[in-house]
Amino acid sequence: MATLDSFLQEHAAGDLISWQHQLAAAERFALSLAEVEAAILAADLLPARYQRNRGMLSTQQQGQLFRSRVAVIGCGGLGGYVLEELARLGIGQIVAVDADVFEEHNLNRQLLSTPGTLGQAKVEAAVQRLAEINPAVVVKPVKDQFTRANGRDLLGGVDCVVDAVDSVAARLDLEAVCSALRIPLVHGAIAGWYGHVATVYPGEDTLQKLYRHWTGGKGIEQQLGNPSFTPAVVASLETAEVCKVLLGLGVPLRNRQLTLNLLDMEVVEVPL
Repeated sequence: MATLDSFLQEHAAGDLISWQHQLAAAERFALSLAEVEAAILAADLLPARYQRNRGMLSTQQQGQLFRSRVAVIGCGGLGGYVLEELARLGIGQIVAVDADVFEEHNLNRQLLSTPGTLGQAKVEAAVQRLAEINPAVVVKPVKDQFTRANGRDLLGGVDCVVDAVDSVAARLDLEAVCSALRIPLVHGAIAGWYGHVATVYPGEDTLQKLYRHWTGGKGIEQQLGNPSFTPAVVASLETAEVCKVLLGLGVPLRNRQLTLNLLDMEVVEVPL
């Protein structure tokens, strides 16, 4: 009787397993797509969807990403793009946290918003979208607002956190909880033509330094608005930082801030 491993070896094209055979294995062995993908990677094979990751990621690194758990706090402008990119990258477990529903003013920039999702919870739309693009990814939706009080429960077992919230107070709370739990945090913020990204490791208090002059109220994005392209750019940089943090690659944005001025196409690194 064929085993899952023998089935995968038999149907591999080189070391690639097609989506068709991944589906067939799940049905034949009564497994979830996530379980089959884990078995593929454990056998040093590669789901064919990730073949264009080669050259920058090994099969072993792809497996490490699939075994990782990332929390995205906020599923709107930044968060929608981050969720999409994490799922396409192959992050195996994603926690999506947001208390809001889609409103009409979200349609200009939020990837998950459409006329058909108006009034729908953002985390519900996230689950549906990620199931369409990568059904092997396990998504945990949390329709709640992140606070210091619930932060420890929401981030339990997480390897990295992405900041996609829209208030300074929430960002500072998120940094405090991540520091206490010893979890790296990738921070991003946007406003009009401008944005910035920084990566915070436990104990570095980067956001406290960055927002040391903040005295309350909403951030500058309330004044400058947000177009369609700024969230996409900053979210992509955040996703790249997550990949580096999880795999220990390259040089993350620690103790420095990458600022973007898309109006004048200027990118500046600021020490923190």
